Amino acid sequence: MTETIRIKRFQARPVIVPMNLPLQTSTGSVAKAPLVLIDCETDQGVRGHAYLFSITPSALKPLTAMVTEMSDLLAGDELLPFEIERKLAQRFTLLGLAGLQRLAQSGIDMAAWDALARSKGLPLARLLGGAPKPVRAYNSKGLGIMSAGAAVEEAHKLLAEGFGAAKIRVGRPDAREDLAVVRAVRKAVGDQVTLMCDYNQALTVTEAIRRGEMLDDEGLTWIEEPIRHDDYVGCARIADALHTPVQIGENFDSAFSMQAALSTEACDYVMPDVQRIGGVTGWLRAAALAHGAGIEMSTHLFSEVSAHLLCVTPTAHWLEYVDWADAVLSTRLKIKDGFALPSEEPGNGIEWDEAAVTKYLVG
Repeated sequence: MTETIRIKRFQARPVIVPMNLPLQTSTGSVAKAPLVLIDCETDQGVRGHAYLFSITPSALKPLTAMVTEMSDLLAGDELLPFEIERKLAQRFTLLGLAGLQRLAQSGIDMAAWDALARSKGLPLARLLGGAPKPVRAYNSKGLGIMSAGAAVEEAHKLLAEGFGAAKIRVGRPDAREDLAVVRAVRKAVGDQVTLMCDYNQALTVTEAIRRGEMLDDEGLTWIEEPIRHDDYVGCARIADALHTPVQIGENFDSAFSMQAALSTEACDYVMPDVQRIGGVTGWLRAAALAHGAGIEMSTHLFSEVSAHLLCVTPTAHWLEYVDWADAVLSTRLKIKDGFALPSEEPGNGIEWDEAAVTKYLVG
C-alpha cells in the first residue's frame, strides 16, 4: 500500500536577482528579476521546488504573502495536486481566480508536483506519463528594443549559446525601425535561423495589421501579442489578415480563457505561461485543449519545468528559454544543438543555490 504523503507547509522566499541581459520591450525595461522561491515541505522529508516571477518588484511581497496564506490552508493535507487546486479554487472564488491569486496557486501547484515526482524518484515528465527528451528551444533572454547594429551583435551572442532560434522585441514608435532591425538580424544570421517577433501588446488592431503586412515577407515564424491580450476578436482579425502566424497565450489565466481564444480563432499558435495557466495541473488541461483543436503549443518563461511539460504535450512546438532564475539555481537547463535537455533527475530540475538565495533575499 502506498504511504500517504502530507504537506507540512509551502515556504515562500522573495528575492530580486540580476538578469544577465537587461531586456527593453515596448512596455519598459527590466534589469532585475523579482522572484518568489517556493518550497513544498512534506512530512516524509521530501521537498519540492518552484519559483514565480512577479514582473514588478511592487508585487513581490503581496505575492509572497498570498503563497503563505495558501500554505496555511493546505497544512496537513495530502500531497494531491488536483485536490489542492480544487480546495484553493473553492476558497478564493469570491476574490477571483486570476492575478496574484492565480500566480500563487500556480506556484503551489508546481512545487507540489515537484515534491510528488521526487517522492517517486522520477523526473516530472516521467511522472506525467512521458519521458525527458530534447525539446526545440529559442533564446528569448535578449534582443530587446535596440538599434539594428546592437541587435545583430546580440543575436550572434544568443545563437552562440547553442540555439538555432531567437525572438526579437518590436513595437518602436516608427514601424520602419522595427522592419530595419528584423531585416538586419535576418541578413546577419541567415535563413537557416528561426526568428520570431513580439510586440508585447503595443498596437491597435489597425496598426497591427499594417505592421504585420510590412513583416509578412521577412520569414518570421510568428508575430506575438500584437494587441491587448484579451481582445480575441481583434486578434482574430489580425490572424485572418496576415500571412505570418499570430501567437498569443502567455496571459491565459485558465483553460477557459484559452478555450475562448480558440473559439474565436484568435490565433494560429498558443503559448500558455505555466504560472498563469494554473501550474502543471492547468498546463495539462491547456495541452488537451490544444490537442483537440490541432493547434501547436509553446511555452512562456520558466524553462526548467516547461521543458518537462513539453515532453507530455501532444502538439509541442517551441520552448521559450530565459535564464532569469539562474542566479539562485545550483543546476541549469542544458542546451545543445538548438534543443533544451530536461533534467533526468527526480523532479522538475530546480535546485537552489542557498548561498545565492541568502545573498539576494529581500528582507
